[in-house]
Amino acid sequence: MKRLAAAALAALLWLNLAPAAGAVGTSASSAILMEAGSGRVLYEHNADQPRLIASITKLMTALVALESGKDLEDVVTIQEEDVRTEGSALYLKPGEKVTLETLLYGLLLHSGNDAALAISRFCGGSVEEFAGDMNRKARELGMDNSYFTNPNGLNQEGHYSSARDMALLARACLENETLARMVSTRTITLEGRTFTNHNKLLWQYEGCVGLKTGYTEKAGRTLVSAATREGMTLIAVTLNDPDDWADHASLFDYGFSACHLETAARAGEAVCTLPVSGSLIPTGTIRAEADLSWPVLEGEELETQLDLKLRTLTAPVQAGVRVGTLRGYVDGKLVGEVPLVYGEDIPRNTVEPRGLLQRLLGWLMET
Repeated sequence: MKRLAAAALAALLWLNLAPAAGAVGTSASSAILMEAGSGRVLYEHNADQPRLIASITKLMTALVALESGKDLEDVVTIQEEDVRTEGSALYLKPGEKVTLETLLYGLLLHSGNDAALAISRFCGGSVEEFAGDMNRKARELGMDNSYFTNPNGLNQEGHYSSARDMALLARACLENETLARMVSTRTITLEGRTFTNHNKLLWQYEGCVGLKTGYTEKAGRTLVSAATREGMTLIAVTLNDPDDWADHASLFDYGFSACHLETAARAGEAVCTLPVSGSLIPTGTIRAEADLSWPVLEGEELETQLDLKLRTLTAPVQAGVRVGTLRGYVDGKLVGEVPLVYGEDIPRNTVEPRGLLQRLLGWLMET
């Protein structure tokens, strides 16, 4: 979550640096292309317009369920109210016992609406309470144009989101290792059920890592997907898009050709050294506590600036204590920053000068 929060801050600083993307377009009513690590937007169209989102809702359902404190091995007893739904289903039966893990895979790969109801009841107490949890999570992620009234995305008054908000949700989903693994799974068999992912891009686009498809007649085709190449992950979202597979491929092609991830410093990497007083160790290493990276376009350069609290270290020094900040700039605008810390423990000089002189004289006499 720390990395996500830092990236969100950097994204706010980048608002005036969003590039034009005249070379790409989609058939969608709303669309966005975002670099996952930084939140930098590479393309957008009606990205803040609230719209029906259909089953991509289930990304929020899965994230809230995984953060509810329940275990994947927990057994859920299916209730009568869980199977009262329409659309795609796992065809669960009242009284049937299924693990939460199986329900989540059925939710994300097969898009089971009955699985969504069972998960929300088990993890939230009721559909209504779980929807409240979904909305609290949305506010936490900065999804300002979203509101959830159900866990499956079936058309319901007051249930909506936007392309930008769904991209923010996708970032959070990719940060969750369990959820990221689930949405990237092509096929899996659990408890006698075989689920095959509806996301064709997992087979069709190199580097695709999920996430979720959706469709209702009113919402149209909705799709949230992500792809990774050379350490950079792009997120694409389209709402009401009749040609979403091709559009997502085009968005990714544009993003990977126009942009690359530049890294100014990696976590643990030495940034500089400072002289040390009060110790036999002459210099101390200053290291970056986290990666400082940013997606840059052609002609852009990620430049850095050191902001240190001091110029000389005084022993003793404890590794990991913050000593300053490394800031990254593109075209003079701040795009990110990471803490700088002491790289190692440095003890105080415990050898008295008189004792040192006596040892030196003794050594000379012996030789």
